[in-house]
Amino acid sequence: MTQSAPSKPTACLALADGTLFYGVGFGAKGRTTAELCFNTAMTGYQEIMTDPSYAGQIVTFTFPHIGNVGVTPEDDETADPVAAGMVVKWDPTLASNWRATEELKTWLERRGRIAIGGIDTRRLTRAIRQQGAPHVALAHDPEGNFDIEALVAAARGFAGLEGMDLAKEVTCAQSYRWDEMRWAWPDGYPKQDAPRHKVVALDYGAKRNILRCLASAGCDVTVLPATATAAEVLAHNPDGVFLSNGPGDPAATGEYAVPMIKEILDTTELPVFGICLGHQMLALALGGQTVKMNHGHHGANHPVKDLDTGKVEITSMNHGFAVDAQSLPAGVVETHKSLFDGSNCGIRMTDRPVYSVQYHPEASPGPQDSFYLFERFSAAMDEQKSNA
Repeated sequence: MTQSAPSKPTACLALADGTLFYGVGFGAKGRTTAELCFNTAMTGYQEIMTDPSYAGQIVTFTFPHIGNVGVTPEDDETADPVAAGMVVKWDPTLASNWRATEELKTWLERRGRIAIGGIDTRRLTRAIRQQGAPHVALAHDPEGNFDIEALVAAARGFAGLEGMDLAKEVTCAQSYRWDEMRWAWPDGYPKQDAPRHKVVALDYGAKRNILRCLASAGCDVTVLPATATAAEVLAHNPDGVFLSNGPGDPAATGEYAVPMIKEILDTTELPVFGICLGHQMLALALGGQTVKMNHGHHGANHPVKDLDTGKVEITSMNHGFAVDAQSLPAGVVETHKSLFDGSNCGIRMTDRPVYSVQYHPEASPGPQDSFYLFERFSAAMDEQKSNA
């Protein structure tokens, strides 16, 4: 089953089952292999490509107008793109936005990321939903020379994300401080100069806007590498501990992250807040389990119900694994649930300020539906201090 090729295809996407999609290549030249997912967001392609949670994945964008606002360094979620590649319906248009400093095509080429346009993304998305996230190889050659057998073999040879610890590949090399707050008109990103709380953030692939939200909630943030021990965390004398988002299989990252979190929970009463992979790490530390999803949740329009209040939040999501709510032990309750498929989207301990969510409250698709989670974390630290 092969999509009809344009007169001069310069890119080819090969699925492990032998399906081929031909199109127009842009960005970097060469070949890459990864898991293929789709994202339904209508905005934020730059933030998606630089989100460390997309390590090991090529992103199919279901929204056709990709490239229309260009790129700007202010919107990078980390120093370099992390997603392995990009698949779009149309060849990117020229940027039309006052904030743009560069075209998407040149940005991808300069950053070493391969992309393909002219693809029937609806058909590709249906295939992902029906068959699960496939392993693929993506090649870009301006001359249009492709070794199809080698591409399919490369796709079949991709190890997959199950059992893969990618947090070590995207985490920071050393600790650093963060004081930049959320973007505000007209001056951009202000600095937090009057923090109330000291927070240690474990970087499993942290997005910059999460750190900005913590700073905006009154936190002086120190970021530590994913492999930091409990002793290293507590050496900073924090008022709270934050567990970041990140890529890969939570069970693999949990080999070293879960013992650290357990020690924090067993030896302190510190408030703990986790997002995405941090949510999964916390669930594992509390005795729960995680499972690989068929095609995951990737987009900025996912409705999530807060089971405590009945409120429905429009959320941003990016995960291919989920916490199994049925595995949660006594003393841990489910707090949020996806209204798309009923999968778990949040947990908390019943007797301590320890909680987490699967979605991304910092991405603000609601736009401010979920910022209360950061305020809740700050309020928990306020309460801990008042009771000390």
